[in-house]
Amino acid sequence: MKLTVLGAGCWGLTLTWLLTNNFEKVTVWGRDVDISDELRTKKSVKKPIEIQLQDKVEVTSDLENAVSDADIILLVVATSGIREVCKNLAKLNNGSGLKKNQILVNTSKGLELPSLMRMSEVMKEELPDANIAILSGPTLAREVLAGCPTAASVACENMEIAQYVQEKLTVPSKFRLYTNDDVIGVELGGSLKNVIAIASGFAGALHLGDNCKGALLTRGMAEIVRISVALGAKPATLYGLSGMGDLIATCSSPLSRNYTVGSMIGKGKKINDILSELGSVAEGVKTSKAVCELAKKLNLEVPVSSAIYEAVYTEITPQEVLDKLMNRKLKQE
Repeated sequence: MKLTVLGAGCWGLTLTWLLTNNFEKVTVWGRDVDISDELRTKKSVKKPIEIQLQDKVEVTSDLENAVSDADIILLVVATSGIREVCKNLAKLNNGSGLKKNQILVNTSKGLELPSLMRMSEVMKEELPDANIAILSGPTLAREVLAGCPTAASVACENMEIAQYVQEKLTVPSKFRLYTNDDVIGVELGGSLKNVIAIASGFAGALHLGDNCKGALLTRGMAEIVRISVALGAKPATLYGLSGMGDLIATCSSPLSRNYTVGSMIGKGKKINDILSELGSVAEGVKTSKAVCELAKKLNLEVPVSSAIYEAVYTEITPQEVLDKLMNRKLKQE
C-alpha cells in the first residue's frame, strides 16, 4: 500500500507524519524543486510548525513519479492551486489521468474564485473519471502533531470508497474517521466556517467578551446552514464534525490561522501585512468574498460574512464593523 501526499505545506506534512505507519510506502510531492530537495535531505521543517518525518518517507517534485503506484492520493494544496494540480494529473498515463483503482482525497477547505465551485466540482471537471473523496473536520495541525485525539469526516457519494478511505486513514487512539455521503455539506461546512473564524478572532482581539463570541458562532452557523442547504446540503451534516465541530475548534483556538487573521485585523493591521507575517494560507480571506458572491446569487442575507468581507477588503474600522452588525434592522431568530 502506498500513500502519496500532494502538497508539502504545514497540513500536508502533518498528515504525512500522522499516517506514515499506516502504509508501506509514503511519498510527498512538493511543487517547488528547492523546497522538495531540502525536505528530502533534512526530512524536517521548522516553520510554521516543527515537523520531523520518518526516513522511509520519499520526497519528490516529479508529479508522475509521486502518484504512479499510489493507492490513496491526498490533495493538500491551497484551493487556488487545486485546478492546476488536477490539470497536471489529467495529463498522466498518456492523457488518461489517474488509474481506475486510485482514490484522490481532497483536504483543502474553500471555494474557487471566480467560479464559486466547491473543490470536488473543480476536481471532477478536470478529472471526470477519478474516484474523489473529501476529508474535513476539526483538525488543527499543532494538536494532531501533539497526539491529541482528533476526529474528522470522509465524504464520498460512493460509500464503498468512503469506507475504504476511512479504514486506511484511521489511526487508533489518535485519528478517528466517520463516513458521510453528503459531499456538499461536508465541503461547505469546512469552507464557510473559516469566515466565521475570522469574525471570532476579530471579537477576541477587541475583548468583546464570551457573549459576543457566542452570538457570532450561532449567527454565523445560521449563515452556513442557510447557504449550504440552498445548495443541496443536508442540515444534519452541518451540525456534525465538518460543520459545527470544525466551527467550534476553529473559532475558539488561536492555533487556527483564520482566527489569527481575525485577531490581527481587530488590532488594526492590514490584510497584506497579516498574510505576509502569517507565512501560510488562511482560506477564510478569499472565502469571505466567495460567500458574499454566493449569497447575492442565492438572494440570501449573510451579515456576519459580509462584515468580515468588508473588514478584509475595505478601509472600514473595527468599531464600524461592530456598529454595523449590532445596529442592523431587528429580526426574528
